[in-house]
Amino acid sequence: MCGIYLTNIPYNDNEVRTKLNSISFRGPDFTGIHKVNNLTFGHVRLSILDLDPRSNQPMTSENLTIVYNGEIYNYKTIKKELLDLGYSFNTESDTEVLLIGYKHWGKNILDKLNGMFAFSIYDLVSNKIFSARDRLGVKPFYYSWNDDKLEICSQIKPMLAGKKINDDAVSMFLDCMFIPSPYTIVEGVYKLPAGNYMEFDLNTNNFTINEYWNLKPVKIKDISYEDAKNELHDLLLDAVRIRLQSDVPIGSFLSGGIDSALVSSIAARVSDSQISTFSIGFDNPEYDESKIAEQYSQILKTKHKSTVCNPSDFLSLIPKLTEVYDEPFADSSALPSLLLNKVTKEYVTVALSGDGGDESFIGYNHFDSLVKNQKIIDLPYPIRKFIASSGILKFLGMNTHRIQNALKTKTRNDFIENIFSRKGFLLKKKNQDYMKYYQGYKTWSNIFLQKAADLNIKLWLENDSNVKVDRASMAYSVEVRSPFLDYRIVEYARTLPINYKYEKGRQKKILRDILKEYIPEEVFDQPKRGFSVPIGDWMRTELKEEFLKSLNDDFLNMVPNLDVAKFKLLLSEHMEQNIDHTMHIWKLYVLSKWYEKYQF
Repeated sequence: MCGIYLTNIPYNDNEVRTKLNSISFRGPDFTGIHKVNNLTFGHVRLSILDLDPRSNQPMTSENLTIVYNGEIYNYKTIKKELLDLGYSFNTESDTEVLLIGYKHWGKNILDKLNGMFAFSIYDLVSNKIFSARDRLGVKPFYYSWNDDKLEICSQIKPMLAGKKINDDAVSMFLDCMFIPSPYTIVEGVYKLPAGNYMEFDLNTNNFTINEYWNLKPVKIKDISYEDAKNELHDLLLDAVRIRLQSDVPIGSFLSGGIDSALVSSIAARVSDSQISTFSIGFDNPEYDESKIAEQYSQILKTKHKSTVCNPSDFLSLIPKLTEVYDEPFADSSALPSLLLNKVTKEYVTVALSGDGGDESFIGYNHFDSLVKNQKIIDLPYPIRKFIASSGILKFLGMNTHRIQNALKTKTRNDFIENIFSRKGFLLKKKNQDYMKYYQGYKTWSNIFLQKAADLNIKLWLENDSNVKVDRASMAYSVEVRSPFLDYRIVEYARTLPINYKYEKGRQKKILRDILKEYIPEEVFDQPKRGFSVPIGDWMRTELKEEFLKSLNDDFLNMVPNLDVAKFKLLLSEHMEQNIDHTMHIWKLYVLSKWYEKYQF
């Protein structure tokens, strides 16, 4: 796990080193700078495989030079294939396998890779750059191409100087809590979308972006439940096994949830040594899962470390939040993620996680909401519109946000999109143009829940969950590996009948039934809490002064397209009337800290 940098802008070594130093937390073990022709390559390394300096980057093999961030989990299989073809190797790293694999197969190497990655390879002979990002967007990739000036980096911070804020991106953030790819917070800098590759021709100063992987139209397998469970279990065993390859200490995150429990269970079974597991908890039992995690640990016989946190712990992490999440990012679970990685780094450098299980196996609470409100959504729109405005729901005590949403949205697809976007709720002028990049979910499946799961994968997983985990782990130089993000599992899950994953309100059915082979059901069958923090309560108590100070009129009036009067009403209702507007307040608070940090 590392940070990459590449540019044709004629910066001197000190300027490039300063840029790399700003993301040095991604790779504290070695900083490398290398020039080829008019290109400058930079790399900060977190050593995981082949700790020898021979595997430092930038790495060159004949006419090819690479900077690469990530892990290729099947690199040994690819290496054997290349050895059989007559190639030789000087290191034990996956970097060299990727480089020589590209030499032999060109862009077709992408079809062979199972891993998380973002890389750029320069060919001295053709004078072209080939760059790619992994299928699900686990690893970040930013680029800028303005007036024939190229800049590529793992994070946007080294590219911010002289840039202008993207007002439309601020509106996207206020809608989504993140800025969806390909957009970024500043003009002229973009994210390479997941599952895409990019080719720069430095002879003609042209570049192209092409897709090499995406979700496909669903074809449901004709398979019994038991056979599906066994096949999935085998896939999970292999996905965990290949992610245990490491030359540094490795552990596993363990919350009270199904996904991390299953990953940790499999790791404990297939590992050659005792697994270390890590969790954090809260003194508020409504949010605390640490006691359940400790039960899991006792059953699995792991070495467990549990840390209980309080509001002051999170307040102290807010500067770290804006430092490492160098675009505005308002998923509040980033805070416990930061704390978890901070604790974990004291013991291991690599950690397995359960991220990705909810998306593929219908685990989030909003999937329940879709099922419960489906009959309402399917009523003719004029009838729903009348019910919403008639006061009937209020009289019946059913005037919830989700029911109102189901009544007011015109189509099923609108209801699905409303899960992930507030569609201009805080904005003076609404603009959903960014959704043009995320329309595939409408055609891949006719199943309501699968449509929602597909948008969850394409929009939310890439831009929220993966960003949260990457930055939180890199902040403390920890590499996080997520077996559920193995593309084979994502593809397999989409071929299963929906009732194998969700049946009569039982979320992640098939994962639960696999987990029963490791942990008794009465232990793990607990209400889902999620990786959340009681920040809404803290806004009214311990952190009230901090929030009101940051969300002042001067700041609010400078936020483009913000409906200031509406937001101030929400803020007042939250603070004085105990009406929950946590999400909206947290978004503006995070944005205020970002403006303050980066002086826009």
